[in-house]
Amino acid sequence: MRSLNTGKRPMNTSKGLKGFSLIELLIVVTIIGIIAAIAIPNLLAARRAANEGSAQSSLRTIHSCELTYQATTGLGDYGDLAALDVETLTDNVLGSGTKSGYSFEVHPSATGVRPAVFYATAVPTITTGVGKTGTRRFGITEDGVIHGDATALTAYADEVAIRAAPGIGN
Repeated sequence: MRSLNTGKRPMNTSKGLKGFSLIELLIVVTIIGIIAAIAIPNLLAARRAANEGSAQSSLRTIHSCELTYQATTGLGDYGDLAALDVETLTDNVLGSGTKSGYSFEVHPSATGVRPAVFYATAVPTITTGVGKTGTRRFGITEDGVIHGDATALTAYADEVAIRAAPGIGN
């Protein structure tokens, strides 16, 4: 009998073949999934914290703009957010009323009421689910102290409600 071996290696052996097996690829995909499951909640929490920091900074900006408006254009009165935007005291993003996942409102006292007062609020635009943009609401009055809490994610009713909330790192 003659041997069928022609000196070539048979086609069905895996010696010398390079690449990853299906099992190895599945293991890598599983590891990446586990890492993503750990990292994504932390990333979302960091984004919410950044949004809250931006909201506090924006309220400080609104307070500064109100003082400037009162001393110049307002003739002793404070203005609403639209008035601050028209006078270019705020940037266009904040002037639109929504910035970094928070919605802003400014409520000045009626024209001519003395002493003139105002309050501004910031509440998250999305309050539920994994995409929520913040967990706390904030408010500021003409005294410049930022207050905030997580008890209700609706805007404060008035400046008395803002002052009743705890102060935030002022």
